[in-house]
Amino acid sequence: MSELGSAPVPQPAAEDHCRGPAAAPTLIEYADFECPHCAALSLHLAGRPLRRVFRHFPVRSSHPRAWAAACAAEAAGRQGRFWEMHDRLFADQGRLEDPHLWERARTLGLDLERFDSDRRAAHVQARVRRDFESGVRAGVVTTPTVFIGAKMHAGRLESRTLDELSAAAY
Repeated sequence: MSELGSAPVPQPAAEDHCRGPAAAPTLIEYADFECPHCAALSLHLAGRPLRRVFRHFPVRSSHPRAWAAACAAEAAGRQGRFWEMHDRLFADQGRLEDPHLWERARTLGLDLERFDSDRRAAHVQARVRRDFESGVRAGVVTTPTVFIGAKMHAGRLESRTLDELSAAAY
């Protein structure tokens, strides 16, 4: 069961992936590309007047392909296509194996050699690990977990809850 509560609010950083108007309330999300609740949250957030900050929280114990998917999104981000890869990974969570990741990279027009090299590189692995560790320090234990205003919400989010959180942030 999801609960709202106080938690340390991790501040957005320059290296974060941000989407939405800078002046809008900021929602920081820790998510896992293999988590169905994270995919549902991503769908719910589409079009909302929020500034989204995405951080990786791959839960390998229950989602064995989440780490590889996070690294693929980061590799796409190194070619300026993080959010496009993000959206495609959440749109088809049943296909996160390497051939499907390469196909997504190809359809995004990425340099495939660079994509493959980057997703396996130490700096990309470190980026995903840094996001995960920042989540652990902030009290994240499940996905999705979002921070908006001074509130933390962990687990499945209903549309009504998002509306309440968004209103509270204004």
